Parts: sequence; C-alpha cells; structure tokens
Amino acid sequence: MTANPIAETIASLMPRAKTELTELVAFQSVADEAVAPKSECEAAANWVADALRTDGFQDVALLDTPDGSQSVYGLLPGPVGAPTVLLYAHYDVQPKLDESAWVTPPFELTERDGRWYGRGAADCKGGFIMHLLALRALKANGGVPVSVKVIVEGSEEQGTGGLEQYAEAHPELLTADAIVIGDTGNFRVGLPTVTATLRGMTMIRVQIDTLEGNLHSGQFGGAAPDALAALIRVLDSLRDENGQTVIEGLAADSAWDGLQYPEAEFRQDAKVLDGVSLPGTGTVADRIWARPAVTVIGIDCHPVAGATPSIPATARAQISLRVPPGQDAAEATKLLHAHIEKHVPWNARVGFEQVGQGQPFRADINSPAYTSMAEAMAVAYPGEEMQSSGMGGSIPLCNTLAALYPQAEILLIGLSEPEAQIHAVNESVSPQELERLSVAEAHFLVNYAESKRS
Repeated sequence: MTANPIAETIASLMPRAKTELTELVAFQSVADEAVAPKSECEAAANWVADALRTDGFQDVALLDTPDGSQSVYGLLPGPVGAPTVLLYAHYDVQPKLDESAWVTPPFELTERDGRWYGRGAADCKGGFIMHLLALRALKANGGVPVSVKVIVEGSEEQGTGGLEQYAEAHPELLTADAIVIGDTGNFRVGLPTVTATLRGMTMIRVQIDTLEGNLHSGQFGGAAPDALAALIRVLDSLRDENGQTVIEGLAADSAWDGLQYPEAEFRQDAKVLDGVSLPGTGTVADRIWARPAVTVIGIDCHPVAGATPSIPATARAQISLRVPPGQDAAEATKLLHAHIEKHVPWNARVGFEQVGQGQPFRADINSPAYTSMAEAMAVAYPGEEMQSSGMGGSIPLCNTLAALYPQAEILLIGLSEPEAQIHAVNESVSPQELERLSVAEAHFLVNYAESKRS
C-alpha cells in the first residue's frame, strides 16, 4: 500500500479496530427472538450508539422501527456548505447455524491464518468498524471534509423492512448527496470492486396439511396422503432437470454482460465437492447475478433422531427466492404462490406465510461519485483498477433510499468477499481488506468533497 498519512493512521488504528470488532462480534445479535434473546440486539445497538458518541457524533439516537428492531443514527456535521454523505451498515447477524461446525466459537473473534473469524465479522459489523476507521483517519489528518450521517440497521438479515418503513415515515432523516452502503464486498481479496446490482428477494413459509394427525405407516401407508411427500414434490417442481429455477411466468434466461466469474474460481470459492456439478445453465455470472434462484432454507417435519414409522400429517418449508434486477419482487411472490398451488398433489391443503421481501437494485455506476471512488480505490489498492460486479444477495433498503432521495448517488462496497463465507459457518474478515477499504472510504470522502467544490 502506498504510504500516505491517511493510510498510516489507519494502519496504526488496526489494533483498536480488532478490539472493537471483538466486542461487537460478542453480541449474539440475531434479530429473531426464536434464535437469540432480544436483549442481545439491544446491547449491540447500545454499543454502536456509544461508539458514535465517543467519536463525536451528534443527535445519536436508537430508532424504534416498526418491525420491533432498533436502528442507530448519528450525525457528524462537516464544514459549512459541504455535501452530506450517508454511511450504512447493520449490526444484526445471521444465526450461528451448526456451532459444532465452527472451528472456533462463532461469537468470539478469533485470529487464524491471517483472518479474523466470527459471526458478523464481515457481514456487517466489520462494515461499521470500516466507517469508524475512515472517519478517525480523516479527523487525525485535517478533519472530515463532508457532513456524515451514519445509520446502522438492526434487522437487515431478516428482511422485515423496519428501517425502510421508518425512513419512509421520516424522509428528512437520511437525506444525503451520496450514500455508501458498506454491506457488499470485493470480487475477491485484493481486487477493489463496487457492486452494480443486487438481487431482490422474497421469503415465504409454505405449509402442507393432509391428515388430522400422524398415522401408522404400516396400517395406513399407501393410501393415506403423506404431507412430507407432497411437500417434496412441490419443492422439486421449483427446479428443472438441470437445476435451473423454473417458476411459471418468471423469466430465467437473462445474461450478465459485465465482469465474469470463471467456473473454476466459483467452485473453489463455493467449496463445491469434487465431481459435483453446478446446477443451472449459462455462465456462473448469469446464474448468480442476472437470474432468479430458489433455495429451500429449512424444512419442519419429523426429525431423523427419534423418528417413528408414521405418516406425516403436516410439513412446512421456508423458501427463499432471489429476484434479479428488472423483475418485481411482489410479482415474483405471486408467481411463486401460484406455482406452488398448481403443483401441490392430491388436493392437499396449502398455506403461506410471508417472512420477508425486498426489491432488486441497480446502481448508476456512471455517476460522478463513482469517479471519486475509483480514484480512492486506486490509492488503497495500488496497481489495481476498480471493477464493478453484481451481487446475488439483497439489501432491501437500497431501493427505499433511491426512491426517497432520487438525487443521491448510491455506492456499494464492503468486506464480504468470497473467502469471508458470510451466512455460513466459519465466517471471517480479512484485516487487510478492512484496512484497505477504510483507506479507500476515507479518500473517497476527500475526493467527493473536492468534486462538489469544483
């Protein structure tokens, strides 16, 4: 990294950053009371608020959002007439999943092989630390040249829309000239990347009922309708023989014309087992950035342990459908419901519960702010040119912000490169990426302020 005062300051701050991320990761802040007590999210929110106050932010507030979560807001005023930049992150995290599969405890930040492991280290508690590092470096080197608003969400991973609803009810709160969403990631470690598109999502629970109660499989099996078998048929209908998502009325043939994702690299990043084929058709980039993708993320029925020879009367699954730019998540939800109803066998009863929904997003990567970011990335990553890629995940807030503030330029960066393994066991963050992206964000703020003065 080219030596400069900002980079040198951030390098000196990295031990403090590790200590703070250790404290923040320790909160089991899953925004689902069935998984973790609400007090864990409340404690994490208070930690974030205290950090903002310590760093000189004004008007720091815990915002009670309609979904029952809390978002944290703070304002750092800049010079008179300076533009305003909104910095976003979220402190809520995905569940730990199978704790026995973690090499080290999921809520203890642990250094191993040059990376820091822990749930939320990259997604997205590390994103908040990135914002703090950039601002601290600027304060130590002449001051922050823009006004900064920070918003740290408390339920992003649940997709329940609390912050979106709050922002719509209080549109003046998050007004900004530019918005930096610190919740995506480089295409790979060391390659500076902005995210151009996000898939939207819809998440539903489907329940199938066939009997008043479970029945003996010997006495009734063969004629009694099996709810789990019906559910399996429904779930299988969501993909064709190639593994491509097939939901009637939902286009699944779009192509990605930007940065490509070589299949060999994807197999390595995704840790695909030797000999196992990739589902779907088209390029990897087509499949993960430009097309819908359905995933069954959970099933409720008889567990294997303690199973009895009985026919299930009811079975339930949670389904996530990723929706690419150019498609509407609400319409995709209707099509998903219709598809399931059409494919339920034996006239079994079917019910739906909406869990979450968010629209896809496409950024304007030709806006002036991207020029400022490209110049900043060149400083933080010498010899590398900034790339733009898609991202298969969803950040529902982006569309809300774009609709509320159409004049604002929205940029997406972050720490969730493939090695981070976000949402999986053994999530980690690269401290080198944390350092370099903090340098990039600090230089972006300087560049952006200068661009607005010229």
